[in-house]
Amino acid sequence: MTATTPTELHTLSNAHLDALEEETIFILREVAAAFERPTLLFSGGKDSLVMLKCAEKAFGAGRIPYPLLMIDTGHNFTEVTDFRDARAKELGAELIVRSVEDSMKRGTVRLAHPGKSRNVHQSVTLLEAIEEFGFDALIGGARRDEEKARAKERIFSHRDSFGQWQPKAQRPELWTLFNHKLQQGEHFRVFPISNWTELDVWQYIARERIALPSIYYTHKREVVDRRGLLVPVTALTPPKDGETVMVRDVRFRTVGDITCTCPVESTASTPEQIVIETLAADVSERGATRMDDKTSEASMEKRKKDGYF
Repeated sequence: MTATTPTELHTLSNAHLDALEEETIFILREVAAAFERPTLLFSGGKDSLVMLKCAEKAFGAGRIPYPLLMIDTGHNFTEVTDFRDARAKELGAELIVRSVEDSMKRGTVRLAHPGKSRNVHQSVTLLEAIEEFGFDALIGGARRDEEKARAKERIFSHRDSFGQWQPKAQRPELWTLFNHKLQQGEHFRVFPISNWTELDVWQYIARERIALPSIYYTHKREVVDRRGLLVPVTALTPPKDGETVMVRDVRFRTVGDITCTCPVESTASTPEQIVIETLAADVSERGATRMDDKTSEASMEKRKKDGYF
């Protein structure tokens, strides 16, 4: 990623962050008022940490009125899951973790082979958690700038009794008026930071001094170049025959399942330096780092229709 001069950072306005924060806080409070059993999806990633910061401002530390929910594939980076647990404990928030491995034991998730990515199967575990706890609204950190399918989703995204998203049956949201009426068994996915961009997120992290898992910043890591992506070398993602293992200075723009999440080359060690890099980026964070989005143009939309985040 090419970098611009530090001078540009000093001239970059962040006045718009107040409006974005205000909108997010309004939505978080709207969910608390409108639903009986909401939950906030919390992975320990940067977007969910930004959302959690806004929730802290909306309700106060130790007073967030809904539990945090994490769907764990069992193949997440330990730096992220450890940070997730520590942050939830620090806030005094209830943290619920449900695992894809448990779904595998129940037989509701079956892998084609042991090395297959579990990422797509999070949908099954998520729907099981919704049924277990009776959640009627799930607050997520998705943003419209991430991917085409997410760009056309409403802030209050209705899901039917099968947990499916119907793109052609979305409800209008004129004048920030949200229709949150539900039939039995239905629920909403709510995305309070839909209108934020990756740049907005990093500017907000810099302004609010939000702590993040260490892998968001530069570190040395063994990687292989695979289809234009830097795949981290791990026990789950070993090098293939003919691939050359390299040690590079990298950071993660987004975090998720190890089997499908890749870092980018970077020497940025602070949020301010990442803001400068983000200004120069010409590929979205998912496009630059997620192998699961490389399968087809409609891969994300298909997963969302099946109940994915």
